[in-house]
This record gives sequence, C-alpha cells and structure tokens, in this order.
Amino acid sequence: MKKFSLLLALIVLVSFHVSCQKNTKALDAIMNELFESDGPGGVALIVKEGDILYRKAFGMANLELEVNMAPEHVFRIGSITKQFTACAILKLAEEGKLDLEDDITMYLEDYPTHGHTITIEHLLTHTSGIKSYTSMEEWTAEVRKKDYTPMELIDFFKNQPMDFVPGEEFRYNNSAYFILGYIIELVSGKTYESYIDETFFKALGMENSYYGSTSRIIHNRAAGYAMGENGYKNDDFLSMTQPYAAGSLLSTVDDLYSWYSAVFSKEVISESSLKHATTSYVLNNGKHTDYGYGWFIGNIQGSRNIQHGGGINGYLTASMFLPEEGLFVAVFSNCTATQSRSGSEGGIPKEC
Repeated sequence: MKKFSLLLALIVLVSFHVSCQKNTKALDAIMNELFESDGPGGVALIVKEGDILYRKAFGMANLELEVNMAPEHVFRIGSITKQFTACAILKLAEEGKLDLEDDITMYLEDYPTHGHTITIEHLLTHTSGIKSYTSMEEWTAEVRKKDYTPMELIDFFKNQPMDFVPGEEFRYNNSAYFILGYIIELVSGKTYESYIDETFFKALGMENSYYGSTSRIIHNRAAGYAMGENGYKNDDFLSMTQPYAAGSLLSTVDDLYSWYSAVFSKEVISESSLKHATTSYVLNNGKHTDYGYGWFIGNIQGSRNIQHGGGINGYLTASMFLPEEGLFVAVFSNCTATQSRSGSEGGIPKEC
C-alpha cells in the first residue's frame, strides 16, 4: 500500500513540474507502464481548482468478459472509507449526540478496557491500543468468508490483549474504525450503511458510491483481481460485513473528488471539525503521528497534503488533496498486484 501511495505522490510531482502537453505524456507513460492493456487496469483523475487536468483509464475492468477500463468504473475503495466514518462521527458530535472524549464503555458497556480509558478520539487516531482484527492469526481465509453482525465481529476481537496503553503509540487499526461504525449506528438509530448513504452519498449527489455488497447488482463495477501462481486470478472472497466502517465502501474517482470538494468547502463538517480531522494527533509523549481523523497528514516539496489509501481484496486505491494548491489526485486499481511492461512489479505490492 505504501508503494501505491508513492505512485500517487509521483503523479502529483509530475502535475507540479511538467508543462501541460508533456504532463499528459508523462502521466500516460506512468500509467501504461503499470497497467498493461490486456491485464487488470487503473483509473487516474487529477483536478486543480475545479478544472480536470487528467482523467484516463488503462487496462481492463473485467478480464473474463474483455471489458476495457473506463473512468466511470466503480471500485472498492478500502480504507478510504475511514474518512467517511470519521466525518460521520464528527457530524454527530456537532449535533451533540456524542463527544470525542467519551469513553467507549458508554456505548459498549462490557468492552474490556483493562483499566484504561479508551476514548472515541483514540479510535479515530489509531491510538487506542486495541488489537486490530485484521492482524489476528484467527482471522483466517475461512473466517473472512463469513457474515457477521457488528456485535459478533466486535466479540471476535474484543478479548484480545491490548497492544499498548491508549495514547502511547500510533498503530493502524481496523478494529477501532469498526467500533466507530457501531457507535454511529447506536447514536443515529440507523445502520452504518443507511447513515452514510443518506447523509453523504445522496446529500452530495454521489450517485455511483455504495456500501459494499457481493450480491447487489452495481452498474459499472470493476472486477477485482490478485496475482496467482499462474498469472492473474479473481481475488479471494471477503464478506463485506467485515470491513464495515473500516473499509466497506465503493466509489468512482469522480465521486471521490465530489466528496473531497464538499469536505474542504465545509459542506460536510464545520471548519473547526475539519481542522481537527486534518491536524496530526499528538501522542502522550508529545510526538506527532502524522494522522488526524481518517486522513494521513503529509508534505510534498513544501506543500501540505491530506491523503489516504485503501487496500482490500481485489483493489488498491489512493487519494490525495493539496489544500493550498486546490489539487486533487486519485488513482484506483482493480488488482492487488500487477506487472509492469518491463516485467518488474509496477509499484503495487503483491499483498495489500
């Protein structure tokens, strides 16, 4: 996933430093090197202050049906989901329905905190110390096929020993965002799926964004692939009840731009909430984590950037926004591994 984020950063740099005509040629070269015409594909979108600078698709959306990739194709966006979850929590906080300093036992009374106070903010910032279920040995390929209710999956990981005292470390954590999804349900009185769909997707006109489902017919959904022993294969099945609020959503590069545009225009959450969400959290020892609420905080050649990627069965995604330049970049792929034309790995890890 880090390698895929580096690809995104490279595309941003090309956007910065190359003239418009050469820019397109340089970006085409990068994407063509990564996505072969007869293999799994990718989509790239670059928008600056509302103007589309680059919007192209490469490779194939479906190998079996020989469907070429198009910019309109729908992908699982994996952990980019987390910014939607974080904004939902912040919106509910603005409405006075919860507080970021609330102990999670206010919502999960029997959750074992081992004598520590674990707050909603700890969950948002990956500093809770809770064990991430996706790192558990018990989270096997067979387990990943099963449907769970939110409480059933929380029961699956809640008795694991804590990794550290809350606030002492940053450790990326899917369990934390799973719990946040359940808190959204308890506080809003709606399912996580319904809340996100009604509050964000429908409200913002994101007509090609969905909560993940393996059975629902989704127009223009790109198939997801991985690398097998004999070449590309359909990636392994994953029940979409498991990524949930940590990684369940599907979208297009265009819808994701609409989302970023709305968020940074303060249409989704207040200016104060957005500032907190895009400010690096500080650990108990004073060290910055370079992560806010649902976003990583970075810097490219002096330009502040807000970004997040996603890796989930069959798909890799990356998104970045540079507020000062008004520059948005997203790259989506329908494969967790791909080969460049030169035969080397094209910047995407074999495992996300």
